[in-house]
Amino acid sequence: MKVIWSAVLYVALALGANTAHAADVADLAALREGDMKKLAFHDAPKPVSGTSFTDAEGGTHSLADFSGKHVVLNFWATWCAPCRKEMPTLDALQADLGSDGFEVVVIATGRNSVDGIRKFFDETGVENLEIYLDPRQALAREMAVLGLPITVVLNPEGQEIARLQGDADWNSESAQAIFRAMMAGG
Repeated sequence: MKVIWSAVLYVALALGANTAHAADVADLAALREGDMKKLAFHDAPKPVSGTSFTDAEGGTHSLADFSGKHVVLNFWATWCAPCRKEMPTLDALQADLGSDGFEVVVIATGRNSVDGIRKFFDETGVENLEIYLDPRQALAREMAVLGLPITVVLNPEGQEIARLQGDADWNSESAQAIFRAMMAGG
């Protein structure tokens, strides 16, 4: 009997979580204006890859390292013209909202040298973002990144809740409103 009761409780909680997510998504989607209209929220959170990537010093990381935070995860490359336009807005978003509960994570995917990334950051005025690399595009492939830039929004549980293909102004009033509402909602 305990097993049946546990199963019923689990299903009820799962359905309740999906219903709560759907309500949250509707509220967040209503805040989309301008470039943020391209931000597509998922009906239900999706799992993300556990594939590792590195930092500028060669340290190994995974997306699980950012659990407990809302994450704006951007896949980009030094040769990507839209990325050059977008990166300063991601940097400004990190400067404005970066905290124990929010982080912008940018991962250079493919052939991007650390020196090339530092030069790119210097040329575009990026001061608040860490350097992360996915040189073999393993994480990008696992995350179905087709074309650059691609930005994925993760909830504190480390699940993908939204995705935007192409560049955007990530420090716009609409983007700020969306992320502030996310953080206020937990």
